Amino acid sequence: MGLQQLFSKRFKEARKAKQLTQEKLGILIGLDEFVASTRINRYEKGVHLPDLLTLERIAQVLQVSPAYFFADDDLVKLMNSQTSINSNQ
Repeated sequence: MGLQQLFSKRFKEARKAKQLTQEKLGILIGLDEFVASTRINRYEKGVHLPDLLTLERIAQVLQVSPAYFFADDDLVKLMNSQTSINSNQ
């Protein structure tokens, strides 16, 4: 799986896990409400990758590390288990 495909997959999973619409997420990361849904859709479809600043905003809103979007499955499992341990403390 290529980097862009991996990002798209993880991005969509993280957005859905937070129960955010594409439009709502776009607005929360500072996009204009008229382009928010379209831009997020393009990230999820793998048409575009966000720039670094946008990636950081996305990660912050979705409460994941920017590395989460590009990590292999084993590392993601480890990251998720660490997050759940920290939230239980």
